[in-house]
Amino acid sequence: MVKNMGLNWRLWSLHKHNHLLVKAAVSILLMGLAFRLLFVHSTVPETPFVEKPVIPNPPVSEDVPEIRDPIPEKVVAEKCDLFTGDWIPNPSGPVYTNESCQLIETHQNCMKNGRPDSAYLYWRWSPRDCELPQFDPYRFLELMRNKAWALIGDSITRNHVQSLLCILSKVEQPDHVYHDKGYKSRRWVFPSYNFTISVLWSPFLVEAAIFEDMNGVSTSEVELHLDQLDKKWVDQYQNLNYMIISTGKWFLKNTIYYENGTVVGCHSCSNKNLTQLGFDFAYQKALSFVFNFIVTSKHKGTILFRTATPDHFESGEWFSGGVCPKAEPVKEGEIEFKGLHSILRDIELEEFAKAEKKAQENGVNLKLLDLSKISLLRPDGHPGPYRFFYPFASDKNATVLNDCLHWCLPGPIDSWNDVIMEMVVNG
Repeated sequence: MVKNMGLNWRLWSLHKHNHLLVKAAVSILLMGLAFRLLFVHSTVPETPFVEKPVIPNPPVSEDVPEIRDPIPEKVVAEKCDLFTGDWIPNPSGPVYTNESCQLIETHQNCMKNGRPDSAYLYWRWSPRDCELPQFDPYRFLELMRNKAWALIGDSITRNHVQSLLCILSKVEQPDHVYHDKGYKSRRWVFPSYNFTISVLWSPFLVEAAIFEDMNGVSTSEVELHLDQLDKKWVDQYQNLNYMIISTGKWFLKNTIYYENGTVVGCHSCSNKNLTQLGFDFAYQKALSFVFNFIVTSKHKGTILFRTATPDHFESGEWFSGGVCPKAEPVKEGEIEFKGLHSILRDIELEEFAKAEKKAQENGVNLKLLDLSKISLLRPDGHPGPYRFFYPFASDKNATVLNDCLHWCLPGPIDSWNDVIMEMVVNG
């Protein structure tokens, strides 16, 4: 009995000892786990309450180029198409009025002439795949300090010059320093910037004898020399930093063509017993000649070739009762170029494409200012009968000559300057 009791006691003692060891091990394990949890909790706050630290950019050393993420080649190659887009509402309206700008010629001063509607003033051009900033006259004048611009072409060019001057005059009034006898070629200087803007009357860009009065009525066919450039712009060419060159509609006039001083044919000439070559023949010849001069000139400035802008005569032409009654812009696809303008445009694009390649090879900065489509969508922007001062004041049913070719100022032509600044200054 005593022997069995000793054995049982030893077994109980061993069991108790093992039990204590297990409890001690578990206790140590629990304490370690608790300590670990406490340590982790005290050093890592919960995610929802993490405040992202602001890390200042390190200073960039002039000796170490800044590392940038590489731009995909496709993105670099693609440029914004400034000439495809829509006219969108512009609640702020024009930056000038006929009262704030005294440089608007009478025939484009639609507000002063009594045009009753004003919705045409509240639109701006917006390319579809990029933002087009509004023309900044302050920045433009600063960048054009000590430089000379010339806009070369016909009456649409004069129309455009007025728009540009009106916007720039918000910063400084220009001094009118030159005009020819008919006030068709003129020059202005912004004295604080020594910046010069000229308009050079050269509707064909090649030499021409024109026989018509101030109302556009001709007494004889134009005599056009297809192999002689007009000296009015050529003589100033190398002294200009920037040029906008354009032509177009004048080639539709009745014209006799000369080469080497000899008559070679005509367009719409009657009773002359001459070969009818057509305006397209002359336009292609003249543009090819002009572009060849430009691309081989080694000119170091910037030259923009502006495509011809369409008219919007309906129910006739300017001489046969045509009108332009629309009161708002149209969308692409709702209007098409007229047949004659399509021919002019095709020739322009073809000749420019050939010239552009040669210009790049020769280091001449020639760019296409394709304002045709932009202008096509604005049949509401012309003076119409308000080319004249209150044309219906005495008779509301009066028959009035409409102008559906030139542009009201202010008006759609102001957006041309937005495009030009983007091309020349930012592009």
